[in-house]
Amino acid sequence: MAIDSDEIRAWLKAECPPEMCAPSRGDEDICWGGRSWAFQSPAQKLWFERCLARGFTVPTWPREYGGAGLSRDEAAVLYEEMRRIGARPPLTSFGISMLGPALLAFGTPEQKALHLPRIARGEIRWCQGYSEPGAGSDLASLATRAEDKGDHFLVNGQKIWTSYADKADWIFCLVRTNREAKKQLGISFLLIDMATPGVSTRPIVLISGKSPFCETFFDNVAAPKGNLVGKLDRGWDVAKYLLTHEREMIAGGGSNLFDSHALDKAAAKAGRIDPFLRAKIAEAAVDAYASDATRRRYVDEIATGGELGARSAQLKYDGTELNKRRHELAMALAGAEGLYFDGNRGPGVAEGWLRSKGNSIEGGTSEVMLDIVAKRLLDLPAD
Repeated sequence: MAIDSDEIRAWLKAECPPEMCAPSRGDEDICWGGRSWAFQSPAQKLWFERCLARGFTVPTWPREYGGAGLSRDEAAVLYEEMRRIGARPPLTSFGISMLGPALLAFGTPEQKALHLPRIARGEIRWCQGYSEPGAGSDLASLATRAEDKGDHFLVNGQKIWTSYADKADWIFCLVRTNREAKKQLGISFLLIDMATPGVSTRPIVLISGKSPFCETFFDNVAAPKGNLVGKLDRGWDVAKYLLTHEREMIAGGGSNLFDSHALDKAAAKAGRIDPFLRAKIAEAAVDAYASDATRRRYVDEIATGGELGARSAQLKYDGTELNKRRHELAMALAGAEGLYFDGNRGPGVAEGWLRSKGNSIEGGTSEVMLDIVAKRLLDLPAD
């Protein structure tokens, strides 16, 4: 199914409810999907169902898994036209942005047939179990272990900073299956149903008053052998591949041009503003366009057989810094009003500013990203 901008523009005009072209008010206004998911409005449900029917919840995935089978170029047309009208994503999911690509690359036919369609239909909400109290930036030091018990693994350990673990149905996580091996060796990539006995979560509240983060505990959790993705003890290969997609996702949030336009609207609402601040807003917009162009160039190279590789670290760092700058500018535009926030009033400028600080940590700290860029892209000496 080949598509062009005119076709997509006409389809969006006819099928996207006007309510779904308004800016989201926060996590509770996003369609996450999952076993316990309830649509927040008839318009949200309608938009999801119409996109699902076209395969637009996962447009580049094969049709047999619920996608539209679009090329990257065709999907770029779809996303660009959606951004043009401010259309919200019909479904947001770590299953779509992170696990799905990993399963397409490393999953067995049975795993793909089981999990991918349910991700595309929004039936299962996933979370990521990577970081641990003693293994954050040095992720390969993780200690959560999975012991071979014949037909299953017995998992014990703890994960931390697990985004939305208290709302997720399944978790994809890294576990140590060989304690004799060093660092990256002996780590496996395992899928676990959060409803399995022995899995528990505890929310972590941040300075903003709210947080998507949780601690996740595994106490003698039985996970079937069929939930192992990739080869035993070679989960680091899957993890590295998935991290490139996670960092690209974070980078995309930083270079999102729709948010740059939101800054323009905030400036217009503020009225007469300091020329220096106005120049900073223009500078941020220019940098956002440059970042978006770079990301698209990398995507085009991938489509012709290239790999993102270490460049995902560059994109992640760039997106992080752009997002933090944007929130700093939003705070400056809001003036004294920006200092106020009330958890009961919904997300505001202050909450967004506080939350943006976490971008420097999640998906790999900014220091680690710069180290990767220095070593693997610039070939700078280690000392």
